[in-house]
Amino acid sequence: MTLGILAVSTAAIFIRFAQQEAPSLVIAAYRLGLASLILLPFSFQHARREVTGLSGSDRLRALLAGVFLAVHFAAWIISLELTSVASSVVLVTTTPLWVAIFSPLFLKERMRKEVWWGLGLAFSGGVVVAASQACVWENNQVTCTSLSAFFQGKALIGNLLALMGAWMAAGYLLVGRKVRPLISLRSYTLLVYSTAAVVLIGLAALNGYSFTGYTLPVFGWFLLLAIIPQVIGHSSFNWALRYLPATFVSLALLGEPVGATILAMIFLREVPMINEIIGGGMILAGIYLASLANRE
Repeated sequence: MTLGILAVSTAAIFIRFAQQEAPSLVIAAYRLGLASLILLPFSFQHARREVTGLSGSDRLRALLAGVFLAVHFAAWIISLELTSVASSVVLVTTTPLWVAIFSPLFLKERMRKEVWWGLGLAFSGGVVVAASQACVWENNQVTCTSLSAFFQGKALIGNLLALMGAWMAAGYLLVGRKVRPLISLRSYTLLVYSTAAVVLIGLAALNGYSFTGYTLPVFGWFLLLAIIPQVIGHSSFNWALRYLPATFVSLALLGEPVGATILAMIFLREVPMINEIIGGGMILAGIYLASLANRE
């Protein structure tokens, strides 16, 4: 889980550099497409045998997980073009809440009180971090974005897309928790990532985006996105789904903004504000508190 958090924390840095030339949907499509190609020579034969051994319903669940992952990326990235970063982040980081609500229903996983307390603390930390982007200190007072802007025009569509991104991420983890124990990690990730790649490539093509014509450094950022946050990061979370409740795995995802903030400070010279430091500490404390419930 720690490796996964560290790996996915690099995604924001790589995306920031790639967005200087490439549209967000193209970045997401390359991320999943290259990740699938990297896994293909090591996993195809093994995956073909294991996937063939799954029941028809389990194969559909694995494909559904890939669709959930693709729509998560698409919805969340597009939401950033329509609403404020603060609103988008607050809504998309509700993923652990939805997983916690639906895990007892779909997975029959009973949540211990440490998980609920950790969930509340980590989610509150995410709100604090997001608030640092919505509020500024001017003339000895705090000024925040109007709440009415949250429900107006394009912002409303963007907010709904960010919420959809959270639902899709929750579905991705819930379905993965159901299917992942049935097949090996390399078979599961190849099937899910390749399904997500096909969906994202289709979405990017429908929007008329080109997949060529970018400079060599941008293709380098695509490759790094595929290797580090996707193959290493997301695969670490998928590995953990075999052994840990989906709620705890989703909660650990909240560690990504903390790692991303630290990396941005190092590589982009973006110094975090006090709100981000406090919120980051709350997220880490929440993850630690929830982890206590998974100790024997």
